Amino acid sequence: MPVYFHNEGVSLVFKNKRAVSSWLSTVIKSFKKEVGTLNFIFCTDEYLLTINKSYLNHNHYTDIITFDYCVENKVSGDLFISIERVKEYSLKNNIEFNNEIHRVIVHGVLHLCGLNDKTEREKEKMREQENKFLALFFS
Repeated sequence: MPVYFHNEGVSLVFKNKRAVSSWLSTVIKSFKKEVGTLNFIFCTDEYLLTINKSYLNHNHYTDIITFDYCVENKVSGDLFISIERVKEYSLKNNIEFNNEIHRVIVHGVLHLCGLNDKTEREKEKMREQENKFLALFFS
């Protein structure tokens, strides 16, 4: 499975790339989908804000923006993740950074697999799936 990790304006050394790739393959296959290409771009708040304004017409900070390039049943996409948002959220909620970055990663992949988080019920379902797959990764 081609999973690529890039840095844009940040110096994050992302470890366990093979394990993460394998884990994400399991996530995707659990939805009866095929694995395509995933690009994770770790970046700054400002970089992600520019993307948010340019492509989504939103003027606010966020932790992740996922661009869906799925074709038929093949899951592919570009996932931009603000390291600053992830760090802030992990500190604010007393969660280890490593756990939070993996939550954000799987959150984006779950979107590509068809899950949404607009309504309260969808948010609950998303959180359940995140927790399920995080438990699988960290077990």
